[in-house]
Amino acid sequence: MTTISTCPPSFADGEVAARLAHVRQRIARAGGDPETVRVIAVTKGFGPEAVTAARSAGLRDVGENYAAELRTKAPGPAGTHWHFLGAVQRNKVNALAPLVDVWQSVARPIEGQSIARHAPGARVLIQVDTSGVPGRNGCAPEEVEPLARSLSALDLRVEGLMTVAPPEATAAAAAFRVVGQVADALGLPERSMGMSDDLESAVAAGSTMVRIGRALFGERPPIGAGE
Repeated sequence: MTTISTCPPSFADGEVAARLAHVRQRIARAGGDPETVRVIAVTKGFGPEAVTAARSAGLRDVGENYAAELRTKAPGPAGTHWHFLGAVQRNKVNALAPLVDVWQSVARPIEGQSIARHAPGARVLIQVDTSGVPGRNGCAPEEVEPLARSLSALDLRVEGLMTVAPPEATAAAAAFRVVGQVADALGLPERSMGMSDDLESAVAAGSTMVRIGRALFGERPPIGAGE
């Protein structure tokens, strides 16, 4: 599990806003509309000051991978919308339910059951595993349709798909295309695809959300820095 640095970085006035402007330029160059492709500020490994900096730059969507970090930082400045990006652990859903606006990483019906129990009507995305790496979170593309039916039967709002692509550029582009095709086939509008290194190919494949950490905040501080 990632540990928040004990020596958090400071963000100069306008620093994150300038980086966000560059991210939006990259979105536009990739053929996306920077006004409609949402940037999710991923604050994993940073302290609450990253959330404040993101909100000051005009971002309201903030993502966290770990339950403990999200609980430390939420609710944050007024108007912050929290996206949970990590694997859903059923024993932590109850504590997260009052804080999370979008669950981006639902991969199994049993996870949906837990979310539905503690957050009826919640907004969810299905995580699709396109990496080919054993042990990665997500369901196979052919499993998306039955999982979407199962989650909808629980009265969860299935809004789209999420994926973490393989690191190799050609494989990443192919993975994004597959996820986009599955979303199109099921009529799901949201596609959370692309991070700091691969947002261009994700946007070209129709991403509606990019999850950005390093390109907004810089390198994460080393664990235990300052100890």
